[in-house]
Amino acid sequence: METYPLLEKEKLKELYRKMLEIRRFEDTVFELFGKNLIPGTIHLYAGEEAVAVGVCANLRKDDYITSTHRGHGHCIAKGAQLKRIMAEIFGKKTGYCKGKGGSMHIADFSVGMLGATAVVGAGIPIATGAGLSIKLRGTDQAAACFFGDGASNQGTFHEGINLAATWSLPVIYVCENNLYAMGTSQSAVMRIKDVADRASSYGIPGVTVDGNDVLAVYNAANEAIKRARAGKGPTLLECKTYRRRGHSRFDPATYRPEEEAEAWLKRDPLPRFRTQLLETAALTLEEITRVEEAVSAAVEAAVQFAMESPYPTPEEALDDVYA
Repeated sequence: METYPLLEKEKLKELYRKMLEIRRFEDTVFELFGKNLIPGTIHLYAGEEAVAVGVCANLRKDDYITSTHRGHGHCIAKGAQLKRIMAEIFGKKTGYCKGKGGSMHIADFSVGMLGATAVVGAGIPIATGAGLSIKLRGTDQAAACFFGDGASNQGTFHEGINLAATWSLPVIYVCENNLYAMGTSQSAVMRIKDVADRASSYGIPGVTVDGNDVLAVYNAANEAIKRARAGKGPTLLECKTYRRRGHSRFDPATYRPEEEAEAWLKRDPLPRFRTQLLETAALTLEEITRVEEAVSAAVEAAVQFAMESPYPTPEEALDDVYA
């Protein structure tokens, strides 16, 4: 494992806590969905935690992010409340969108989470618009946009980044390259190995990092966000990662070669970072255990909150709807 400049102890603890929150949250949602307690479908972020956490740890509360159909991790990393995310996934009235958005459409403007969207690539122009808003208002905010390798083949990717580059907007485009767009391998739809290579077409930096190393992501994002705040424009940050499960809850992911999956799962970002914290004596086993116990309790409390919350009534069906 590579080494990086040491962060403060509390920062390292926060990185681990956030990654663990996402993992425990997603594993719990997986179990609850299997018990038919959650409606619709779910797309889990387990295995990709280092990306959302590494990027969002550099962002302020007034910075913005846009998300995807696989958005629970982004919400948690940006500071949204576990209990309200869980309630939304359950379709309950106490959720962020009053139970009407569900797993793929969670937003929390109070922490700069502009929303997840089920449409592939749809968050890219929204983040570009947020960047334009920042520039017009003259603030030093930044916007980060999360999307997958499949979205980098959409027109929204090219149009959004081209505009941001032309206007020097403070946006960080974060490609979470988990090698598959649903069940289609990247190699089947691209002649290039690194999505970051496309940055050269727009005259902006393109950076590829190990997306399963939270410190690698943190440092790359730190540079990109500093650059954005300084008025130097966008960066395309590609994070190579791997989801632990299939595309959705119903996908067994049999299209992924066993050897490939085994190799990637050995590089799971969570135990990898835990081991690094212990080996470098950044945190003691007792400190890590306390974090783990607190996270377990928080996730359990979120489930309890969601289970006890009411569903929206039929009379509320058209409330908060644009007409």
